[in-house]
Amino acid sequence: MAYTRKDVSTLTATEKRRFVKAMLEVKRRGEYDEFVRTHIEYYVSDGDDGLRTAHMAPSFLPWHRQFLLDLERALRRVDSSVTVPYWDWTRDRTATSTPWTADLLGGNGRRSDRRVTTGPFAYATGNWTIKENITDEKFLTRDLGRAADPIALPTKGDLEGALADPVYDVSPWDSTVNRGFRNRLEGWGSGRGSAAWRNHNRVHRWVGGIMVSGASVNDPVFWMHHAFVDLCWYRWQRRHAGARYLPATPPGPADEQHERVVARDEKLPPWDVTPGRLEDVSAIYRYA
Repeated sequence: MAYTRKDVSTLTATEKRRFVKAMLEVKRRGEYDEFVRTHIEYYVSDGDDGLRTAHMAPSFLPWHRQFLLDLERALRRVDSSVTVPYWDWTRDRTATSTPWTADLLGGNGRRSDRRVTTGPFAYATGNWTIKENITDEKFLTRDLGRAADPIALPTKGDLEGALADPVYDVSPWDSTVNRGFRNRLEGWGSGRGSAAWRNHNRVHRWVGGIMVSGASVNDPVFWMHHAFVDLCWYRWQRRHAGARYLPATPPGPADEQHERVVARDEKLPPWDVTPGRLEDVSAIYRYA
């Protein structure tokens, strides 16, 4: 039977407590740091050589869908009642709203060094030491809203601009495309400020701290953010019935993206699964 992912703002006190407890146990077991290492390894940009899977590519959405499923399975091995809630950043838009509460993710980082000092994931608890990072920091950091250079979370209108695009992705299948649902949602743009960071990307920038790096998985909000991104893909599929993941076939040898992106029926590293198989997960989970 399919389980349900809920809006984080609707969680009961018991559901919050069980989610936090399961996250801390996955961290204690050492499994959580494996997720961080995987994301760092597969964060390959346009300027790098080789295959891109997690970002700046059509597989951005299925890659993170499988990544979420793996984390969720780890949580459910601890507590079968737990699922990953989603954070609707078009609605819960302040630094004091859900999920930034003491009983869930804790709040903003302190001004001096952006260190998070509240909530169950604060360094002082001894339960959330950062072990896999691209810097030497051992504590979780945040800069909600980016006080020194303010940035706003995406609006419903910003998100609608992505959801309205009827085509999944377009050539050259990277961060430079200005059409297609995938990059309109992933959010690579040009210019400065909000124009440069849209939707998914702008949320990472708004949270700040460790969320702006390849080690962003160290902040538990990563999963709530990507659960909402995954819900957006689900909504896009329902709106554009019959629209499929693209490219359907691999770019040919003469194409600059040859062997750089994953086609619909090719395996999606590091898993033995294809984007096409991840288009319909209704038998596994649904959204409330």
